[in-house]
Amino acid sequence: MTPQDLPHPLVGGRFSSPVAPGTGWPDDPAAPDTPVARDADDVRRLAQAGDLAELDARVSVCSACPRLVAWREGVAVEKRASFADQPYWGRPIPGWGDPEPSLLIVGLAPAANGGNRTGRIFTGDPSADWLFASLHRTGWAVQETSHHAGDGQRLVGARMVATVRCAPPENKPTAVERDTCAPWIAAELALLPTVRVVVALGSFGWDGAIRSLVAAGAPGPPRKPKFGHGVEVQLGDVVLVGCFHPSPHNTYTRRLTREMTDEVFVRARSLTD
Repeated sequence: MTPQDLPHPLVGGRFSSPVAPGTGWPDDPAAPDTPVARDADDVRRLAQAGDLAELDARVSVCSACPRLVAWREGVAVEKRASFADQPYWGRPIPGWGDPEPSLLIVGLAPAANGGNRTGRIFTGDPSADWLFASLHRTGWAVQETSHHAGDGQRLVGARMVATVRCAPPENKPTAVERDTCAPWIAAELALLPTVRVVVALGSFGWDGAIRSLVAAGAPGPPRKPKFGHGVEVQLGDVVLVGCFHPSPHNTYTRRLTREMTDEVFVRARSLTD
């Protein structure tokens, strides 16, 4: 045990920060021998995993972007003061949820002290609280909160992904980092033939969803559709729906209300039904 080893807040055990693959963290898809992508060429090659479980494993150990690796691991070691007694996941965040979803939720990237800490996308921060409360009210999630991997939360008919899988500094990945990461989500979409609706959170999620759907085989739109809350675009067999990001700025200022969020996921339900 190193001085850095700390107990998981829900399941016990002791984990380093970042968490080593295959050491028992809840929902960790990787094993100690999962192949690691070291650059963009590796990402393109390893994204051809063949099945969702192996793709998730390979995503969760990716080290292709040096700046993002340094940032996510630095945050995991230094920790926010309020979480100083917890181990941090500190690795890329794979997709999470139903393996045969009709709804896919696409966001920008994990939060430094949210997903990067808890090991689950959209988990452990105020945006997660807002999003999962809506998903629960509209029947897509079995609990109204998502605090940490291992908390019993489960999505029903839905899955979540980020266009960039590592927490970026200032929540702003570079164009090179975005493009390096892109094969992961394109490969994931190709392995999710049951998806009929994609809800994109924010303009970055919107742009990433369009690029990824086209890369996965959907026909490209004649011109780039403009993002907006509630805007719908048909891309092949999938309807893309825009939703303002549930960031504290948007929710505190009421740019995004509880009712607006619920309407998006109720609409998603009607489109999948």
